[in-house]
Amino acid sequence: MTKADLVEQVAQAIGPGITKKECALVVDGFLAAVKQALARGENIEIRGFGTFKVRKRRSRMARNPRTGDPVEVEARSVPVFKPSKYLRAQVGGAEGKKGR
Repeated sequence: MTKADLVEQVAQAIGPGITKKECALVVDGFLAAVKQALARGENIEIRGFGTFKVRKRRSRMARNPRTGDPVEVEARSVPVFKPSKYLRAQVGGAEGKKGR
């Protein structure tokens, strides 16, 4: 699904009272708010959907796949998403349970 598809579905869910252009502004505003909150290191919890978090990864030694030489990967922060139990149940019900 692309952002345009998401805008289309939101516009259909709201009904005829809003244009696709206005819907696109809402979707862009939501995504910008998520990005800004994650950049500040904040968590975003959307009940029934999931949680966006920033996780800190430690530095580690890795290998260059081409040469095999050891390379140090520096510590960094990465965004992660943890789905809610409700979302996992919906997705798992459609595809069957997957082992972890």
